[in-house]
Amino acid sequence: MKSVSIRFYEELNDFLRVEKRKVRFDQDFRGNPPAKDFIESLGVPHTEVDLILVNGLSVDFSYLLKDKDDIAVYPVFESMDIGSLQHLREAPLRQPKFILDVHLGALAKYLRMLGQDSVYSNSFGDVEIIEKSLNEGRAILTRDTGLLKRKAVLRGYFVRNIYPEKQVKEVIFRFDLLNSIKLFTRCLLCNGLLKPGSKEEILEKLPPNVRNNKNEFYICEACNKIYWQGSHWENMNKLASRLLVVED
Repeated sequence: MKSVSIRFYEELNDFLRVEKRKVRFDQDFRGNPPAKDFIESLGVPHTEVDLILVNGLSVDFSYLLKDKDDIAVYPVFESMDIGSLQHLREAPLRQPKFILDVHLGALAKYLRMLGQDSVYSNSFGDVEIIEKSLNEGRAILTRDTGLLKRKAVLRGYFVRNIYPEKQVKEVIFRFDLLNSIKLFTRCLLCNGLLKPGSKEEILEKLPPNVRNNKNEFYICEACNKIYWQGSHWENMNKLASRLLVVED
């Protein structure tokens, strides 16, 4: 039996057993497993890791562990430059796009309300989510660590909170989105972009009270859903104000 000394930093501790959080601990192993397999065996998805130091040197996921190695594991630095060290993730997403798993429908709606490109369907399976993530350059948002541990996944994030309003605040902070928020520019239903619409073109589709009292409309370029500034718009404004409050 061999052993290494290892410590995980910052939010990576969320995935560890309580007694292993924020401390250096010894971990036994057999053979010479790759760093990726060893780290994930402790519960941490590889998509959450951006830097591994072994005996003070930066290594990649393929590094084979040796007896008595001293290991430090750091999270993805989306908004921080860690210089010339060996990143294990691609460059941070400066214009992030997302795809969300089946459990995060409310979060998808909130992100769309804030203008964030967020693909979601309750019919998506893991394989389709991964394919779309790779083909469209989207970060996977999920509550399923098993999905993030799949080797094909290049970029993903485990959403810690279980309440949608807290989830969206978490994602805003995690991906540094405050400066890219554009309220009410995406369709809440399908994620398509909204464009100004002519009242004359959609007159027959409007309820009588809206037809008589509203003159400014937006239409989804993808699904043609019509939006106007009614009571639902006011409610969304209030919700957006709550979501954008920075908490200590």
